[in-house]
Amino acid sequence: MTTADWQAIIFDFDGVVVESGDIKTQAFANLYRAHGETVMAEVVRYHRLNGGMSRYQKFHYFQQHLLEKPPLTPDEEQQLDQLFSELVVEAVVASEAVPGAAELIRKEAARIPLFIASGTPEAELNTIVMRRGMAPYFRAVRGSPTPKQLLIADILSSHVLSPERVLMIGDALIDYQSAQINGIAFLGRVRPGDDNPFPAEVNTLPDLSSLLT
Repeated sequence: MTTADWQAIIFDFDGVVVESGDIKTQAFANLYRAHGETVMAEVVRYHRLNGGMSRYQKFHYFQQHLLEKPPLTPDEEQQLDQLFSELVVEAVVASEAVPGAAELIRKEAARIPLFIASGTPEAELNTIVMRRGMAPYFRAVRGSPTPKQLLIADILSSHVLSPERVLMIGDALIDYQSAQINGIAFLGRVRPGDDNPFPAEVNTLPDLSSLLT
């Protein structure tokens, strides 16, 4: 696959632009470590099975289904969010880029509009993108709490893009499903050694280097 035919590209962020997936996994483990090894292991398992899902949805799931406590209050959710941000932001800012990602983004930004649609909270995501020096390359950087399928729909409508000429690159099943719902093309990134979460018909790449040719 080449990128020459696309009018715009929408990137997921973690695991597509930067190698930050393990950082987020460790942060969830650390956040729930005080509840014991069994809970911590299930937190990690659920997080890995639900890549691309907003952290807020995961917090609420863990609270009710793992800890068996009343639903989180807004203050409790905010406290968890703040603790999680403290665990991840600096590490994500400093993390390695996915091979080929930075070069592809610089190359394509000179030709077509680029966007990010991520499960990371939008304000935090914009801070990370800015601190990595990538903000000038993207027309919009969108994140949670808006669900990914609505982020894509908003990008398509706000920037008057034809769905059949837009490509999304993601690393989670929710990325693929959200692209399908919006009628845009999809390319999956599967890190070497990781399980492929996508249906057999989905084109995948180990990184973005081959898109530079």
